[in-house]
Amino acid sequence: MNRFTLPRDIYYGKGSMEQLKNVEGKKAVVVTGGSSMRKSGFLDRAVNYLKEANIEVNLIDGVEPDPSVETVMKGSKQMLKYEPDLIVAMGGGSAIDAAKAMWIFYEYPEESFENIKKPFSIPELRNKAKFIAIPSTSGTATEVTAFSVITDYNTKIKYPLADFDITPDIAIVDSELAESMPPKLTAHTGMDAMTHGIEAYVATQHTCFTDPLALQAIDMVRDNLLKSYQGDMVCRENMHYAQCLAGMAFSNALLGITHSMAHKTGAVFNIPHGCANAIYLPYVIDFNKKACMDRYADISRRLKLEGNTDEELVESLRELIRYMNEKLGIPNTLKEYGVKEDFFNEKLKEISANAIEDACTLSNPRKITKEEMEKLFICSYHGTKVFI
Repeated sequence: MNRFTLPRDIYYGKGSMEQLKNVEGKKAVVVTGGSSMRKSGFLDRAVNYLKEANIEVNLIDGVEPDPSVETVMKGSKQMLKYEPDLIVAMGGGSAIDAAKAMWIFYEYPEESFENIKKPFSIPELRNKAKFIAIPSTSGTATEVTAFSVITDYNTKIKYPLADFDITPDIAIVDSELAESMPPKLTAHTGMDAMTHGIEAYVATQHTCFTDPLALQAIDMVRDNLLKSYQGDMVCRENMHYAQCLAGMAFSNALLGITHSMAHKTGAVFNIPHGCANAIYLPYVIDFNKKACMDRYADISRRLKLEGNTDEELVESLRELIRYMNEKLGIPNTLKEYGVKEDFFNEKLKEISANAIEDACTLSNPRKITKEEMEKLFICSYHGTKVFI
């Protein structure tokens, strides 16, 4: 039996954050990241909307990019003291991911991070609070997904927490919040969305429910990302919706080894998540095509790329990604990104072993060994063709 899970309600469009006036609750905690939501006025607007709904508000701010286990535990303790019945997470994917994990430990303070790292092992939530997510970036789609990525800085490993129970109750996809994204963040989050769409379409759990969402998202990213990067606000709005569609797809179809590799090297090599996905994706397609050539070719046909055979169509897809990376200022190899070769070689076996153990590897369309993962990383470092 398959399952398809989304938030109970998704509100979207410019100004849709005003829906906070209509939510029900007594006490809300608002979780956010750095100062961007405050400087832009969106944080105050959200707080005022909640107060209009006669809801008392407390704030947890300062969530860092790639949120840590320590940040999660500190936030959950604040929630335990305040006892909210509503958690509102707003900002980038990091703030929303952190709030999801805080939610778990707020409802289950005796639980350990070690226990919930196993996919779909999180105990039933909503005993104390419901969850609203309001994204300010156009990439992670965590506002509609069953995932949260938390970093253990002691091991420098990112852990994707996965469980349908951490899917938010309400998602508010207000494109106004994304209008102030700087170009580099627009590029990285946009290619994260592209990776979500492509990996969801070929993942082992893809279905007739997820395929249309993935293809539409890929199409919209291709059509809008470069112009959004250049400052076109109509395309910026379209990207905010495209990433959400990709999130609906991958939350149910799952992902693959592009994400496994990004999760296990982001903290080690200091690469932003979307940038890492963009670097690895063409090499992963080259590796996976032996198992799902037809699925990648389907994507190329949807995008009307050139090619008379499936092989040619897949190569056109790889070239499209590399072209978009170049136009977005994203390197196409780890070496070009600036990872030192000695350090890469020193960490190769470790990152390969960790990537194999990542939850996303389980749903990759082609099985991969540790030795093959090492070779794939080497290709991604030097920019060489994948012959595995």
